[in-house]
Order: sequence, then C-alpha cells, then structure tokens
Amino acid sequence: MIINGKEFEEGDRVRVSRDGITYEGILMPSRSGNIVLKMKSGYNVGISPEGCAIEFIEKERPPSFRLAPHVHITNKDLPKVSILSTGGTIASRVDYRTGAVSSQFTPDDIMDAIPELTEIANYDGEVLSMIFSEDMDTSIWQNLARSVYRHISEGSQGIIITHGTDTLQYTAAALSFMVQSPVPIVLVGSQRSSDRPSSDNAMNAICAATVAVSDIAGASVVMHGSTSDDFCYVHRGTRVRKMHTSARTAFQSVNEAPIARVDYGTRKITVLDDYVKRGEKELALRDRMEPKCALVKFYPGMPSDIIDHYKGKGYRGIVLEGTGLGHVSRQWLPAIRNAIADGVTVVMTSQCINGRVCDRVYSTGIDLINAGVIEGQDMLAEVALVKLMWVLGQTQDKEEARRMMQTDIAGEINWRSTV
Repeated sequence: MIINGKEFEEGDRVRVSRDGITYEGILMPSRSGNIVLKMKSGYNVGISPEGCAIEFIEKERPPSFRLAPHVHITNKDLPKVSILSTGGTIASRVDYRTGAVSSQFTPDDIMDAIPELTEIANYDGEVLSMIFSEDMDTSIWQNLARSVYRHISEGSQGIIITHGTDTLQYTAAALSFMVQSPVPIVLVGSQRSSDRPSSDNAMNAICAATVAVSDIAGASVVMHGSTSDDFCYVHRGTRVRKMHTSARTAFQSVNEAPIARVDYGTRKITVLDDYVKRGEKELALRDRMEPKCALVKFYPGMPSDIIDHYKGKGYRGIVLEGTGLGHVSRQWLPAIRNAIADGVTVVMTSQCINGRVCDRVYSTGIDLINAGVIEGQDMLAEVALVKLMWVLGQTQDKEEARRMMQTDIAGEINWRSTV
C-alpha cells in the first residue's frame, strides 16, 4: 500500500497528522482511497491522504495462539468448567488483511481478555473448530457432542461452547437431542467482536459462566436480554431463535418464557420457567444424525416438483414450513403422497413465529394428515429439522420415527399453548 509516496502494509501501526489533528491506529484496508485506521477506542476513522503526514510506528504483533488444551486453576474450591471453542464473533478479532472480523481467539485468549471468568470457575479449554457458524454441518455437531460427552465424563461440572450467532439455534437444538446431560451445557456468542466498543462478548461470557456452574442442566443459550449491559436471558436450547440481524438482544425464546435471567452486576439468577436440574438425568450420548433432510419454505405459486427433487436425491426427511396452521397448496398433495409412500418422512411446521400447527381445521390440512404428514406441533421449523435429522439417525422404522417426532424429547414440544 503506497500512501503519499511511502510504502505501508495493512496491520502497521501508524500516526497520521492532518489539519492540526493527530490520529494513531492500525492501518486497515481501504477501497475509497482514504486512509482507514482502527484506533485504540475500537472505532475506525477515515482520513483523506491529501495534505496529511503519515508516520510508521511499529508492526502490529499477530496474536499467539495456544491450540493445545490448557487448564486454568485459580481456586481449587471452584468448580471445573470446560470451554469448547467453535469460533464465531465471540472468538473473533479484526483481520487486517481484509478489514473484516475472523475467528482467531482460543479459549485461553477469551479467559485472558475476560479475567472475571476466573472468579467463577476453574477452566480447561479445547479448540474444536475456528469457523463462522454458517459453516456448521452435522459432522461438526457430532464432533461437538462427543467432546461435550467426554469432558463431562472426565469431571467437568459445566460446559461453555463459544459459537457464531447465525446458526447457534441449530447447534443448541442438536446438542439438546444428542447429549442427555446432568450438568449445564451453555452456548454463548456475541453480536459484536471483541475490538468494538459496543461488544457484548464479555457480559455474555460472564453470564454464561454463571449459568455453567448453576443448577440449570441441559443445553441452553445465554445472550443479552436488554439493550443495556444489565442482564442476560437463559433460553432453552430447543426454544430459542435469532430474531434480529445485528441487535445485541437478537435472541428470544419462542412459545414460552426464557428459563431464567442472569443479572450482570450481581450474577444473581432469577428463575422464570421450569428446567431440568443438575444431576436429574444420567449422562448419555446419542450422536447419530441423518444429514439428508431438508427444510422447505412454501410460498404461493411454488411448484411441487421440489418434493420430487429431494425424493430423487435420496433425502429421507423433509420439514415443510407451511402457511398459518400448517398448509401448502392442494396441488402439492400428489407429490407429498408419493414421497411418503417411497419412505420419505414429511413433517409440517408453520411460518408463523408463535402458535402451533393444527391441520384439523381446514380441509387441506385433513388431506395432508391423511397423506401421512406429521404435525410438528409448536416446534420451530429449524428445531423440527434438527430433530428429524436426529430421529432418522436413531431409527430406520417409519412408525417409530413418527412416534419420536410426536414425542417431547428436550422441551421442543409444549402440549399446552400459552399466550
């Protein structure tokens, strides 16, 4: 990068003076022709190169990563918690090559950046992947479930999983089904990376650690509960959804209240709904998954040949995200009947956020039931997809799969609808 006749590289720490004002920061990529610096405050500033003086200070030192598991023991009387890193924004910092954030933090880096964590527990850590959550797949879920099982078997009294927010709800559902846990399994992320002044990573991580040593067993998601830095909600792993692209309060429980709230200042947990208590269930791992399942969102005029496509590709399960109470066009009925007759399990959910499927109100719904479609009750569509993958990984029997899909396994089905 040539600026005013001098050569610099992205990531260099520089000092820029213009119009009597001096800026100091790390040189970022720029497509506008302006000089872009990331300042110590975390904010970026753009400066026109015309009439400015730029001075090299030093090369920015790259982070040193410790990929081997490392044990942090600060107080032998504190419980042991395992931090499993999969990447995501909570484990991200700026990549000076692109100017964007990338997954670069390890569990050790997180604890170094948030020293308050050591007041809550002793930790060991493991890097399972360093990816953004859109790169998740069933094989990574399985590897994560096996690692959770191993750490609990070896004495961890709680698990924290750092994860990207975009598909966090899918992984939370997958772990809810794959691991029957006597201890807390807490998934946590952040909407803003650690080098931004508005980052939510520290508060979310501290609240997650508080839940990890609590009485709330099983898979849950802990994220910001308000626009202020005052509390987090604890969401059931099969009831949570990301409802906003960028807000720190993006995660909300659907069709039920959050399990609890955690006050950031006092670390006090206030219970809001029923939950599985620590030690109530025996540890068990059921990690088989069937990846050949699809989620299909219906829209008006959508041709039914998409059902034929998935059937022809050997898919074993399809979750339909239908309209209202759980409907698709009547023209889809022949394709659905043929798919079910050929062994494809078809589950109906709703595009509506709240409420439940009921295919017994309108004639189309009755026809869908008669064709063999399974009502998804009040399951979120993405939870129904993950559950179907898990169910078809457990059984080849069509009727057993139907029974399991209609059975509440991990709090994904409420038989009583509440406002």
